[in-house]
Amino acid sequence: MGLRTQARQSSLQILYQIEVAKISPLEAIEDYFSSNKFPIQHKEFTESIVNGIYQHFDDLDRIISSYAKNWQISRMAIVDKNILRMGAFELLYANDIPPKVTINEAVELAKKFGDLDSPKFINGILDSVFRHEDIKKTA
Repeated sequence: MGLRTQARQSSLQILYQIEVAKISPLEAIEDYFSSNKFPIQHKEFTESIVNGIYQHFDDLDRIISSYAKNWQISRMAIVDKNILRMGAFELLYANDIPPKVTINEAVELAKKFGDLDSPKFINGILDSVFRHEDIKKTA
């Protein structure tokens, strides 16, 4: 498994902890890495995802909500909405990651951590974000 794939899994676990335990991103990151040892590149990529999501949190939720027809973000499964936040963050703000890679990684996370319908749900929303938002990619 690639370093960035592992870091995305770590990011999802940290985002889950933030939401369930109602703790700050900084506290969740420190807690996670105090008991899990990874290379510095893993930690840096994980932190960039988590901190980036919280820097753009309201915009990400607004964008996701606009494409999640008949779904309120507050009623989505914690895993699904955090995978969507990660994917939307990468699509909109991580210019070095190709959109197809972002969407594929999100779908794979949904297969591993979501329920049976999660991959299709995640794919549909992120594909809509990609097709309709102003995505500027260098890769």
